[in-house]
Amino acid sequence: MSADADYADAPRIPPIPPRPPHRPAAPPADEDPRTTVLRPVPADPTVPPPAAPATPSATPPAARQPLPAETAPAPAPPATPPAPAAPPRPSPPPRPEPPAAPPRPGRAPRSFRDTAAFHLANSAPLWDESSDHPASPPPPAAPPPAPAWPAPPARPTADEPAPRRPLADRLPGTRVVAAAVGLVLGVGLIVGAAAGSWLTEAPAKGAPTPESIFAKGQDAWRNTPVDTLFPRTVEGLAAGPGGADRIWTRIAVAPDTDCTARYEGPLAKELAPAGCARLLRATYVDATRTHVITVGAQTTRADRAGMMDLNARFSTNDLADHKALMPLPLAAKGTPAEDFGPAQRASWTVRILTDVPVVVYTVSGFADGREITDPQPADAAVQPGTATTAAESGLGHDAKGLADKISAAFRTASGVPAQSTEVAS
Repeated sequence: MSADADYADAPRIPPIPPRPPHRPAAPPADEDPRTTVLRPVPADPTVPPPAAPATPSATPPAARQPLPAETAPAPAPPATPPAPAAPPRPSPPPRPEPPAAPPRPGRAPRSFRDTAAFHLANSAPLWDESSDHPASPPPPAAPPPAPAWPAPPARPTADEPAPRRPLADRLPGTRVVAAAVGLVLGVGLIVGAAAGSWLTEAPAKGAPTPESIFAKGQDAWRNTPVDTLFPRTVEGLAAGPGGADRIWTRIAVAPDTDCTARYEGPLAKELAPAGCARLLRATYVDATRTHVITVGAQTTRADRAGMMDLNARFSTNDLADHKALMPLPLAAKGTPAEDFGPAQRASWTVRILTDVPVVVYTVSGFADGREITDPQPADAAVQPGTATTAAESGLGHDAKGLADKISAAFRTASGVPAQSTEVAS
């Protein structure tokens, strides 16, 4: 037989009640010492008998009721009215009595064995008292379940027909084709509008014809301000010796006159076949105020063919390089050019323009009035290695550079398209 069978019918020993606390007995009235020695002392009737052990309860015991002996008779009313009594103090809450000590475990039976079966047979009270302990905290709540994927659309049954999708969904390339067609149409409209505008405005804004330029050049001297034809300051980039920059300032302007030998000398006779509409003249000085240059512009009455013949005759006979045909200077009083006479001429040039009816010429010299015995044409004086007075002093560069600038001013005033040349101010 196993040990579990030995202890299955063993009687359970009830727990031993706790010992009541000791309280001294009240002495008898006669205080006879024999009572304490010879007689047993009766128990105090006020001491309650020991109670059975109870399980601790969360409810505090009720407050103790006072005994009849503790109740005192009401005092007699005093002769004088009593003073107002103070408000009663609130009684303190009753203190809960401490729970009784747990009973001591009974003595093990004689046949006690420290086995697992014995402990299991005697552990029932421990399982019954589990309700007295506080409940353990509930486990944390489980996280909410993840949302399920949307269910696919229900397929139509055989009885009901399937819904027709839009044409754009069935043919996705339709949108692309429509967008491409719209883009092509838009670009075509824009290009067509731009081309039509360009074709419409082309005749009005196109390049002027040579005939219109030549006709406008005949009236340039009359319709153009003098400051445009003869600027107050002319800048010549790399127009000086060795590529140096030159600046010329206008110091005198002559009234417009006719073309006679008084103003042009023998040159007027050579220009007479082209006719003379008007003659304009002005004098400039360089930045050092040591060189003076007179520039003249004669507007002819010839047509384009007449100007071509005049240019051919001057080029064939080298008339522009003859010393006898040097232009006359404009000596304005009160200016650095007041001593600029025929004897002070050092270099000159004559330009026959064929796109406009104008002849431009220049003549240069020293401002201090010194005489020049060997004048030289500007085209020869600007050649490298030339050792003449006009070449070494830069008077040939002054005559050539200023003639180029004034010729460009008359062309611009006549409507010739501007070219990449220096700007005159």
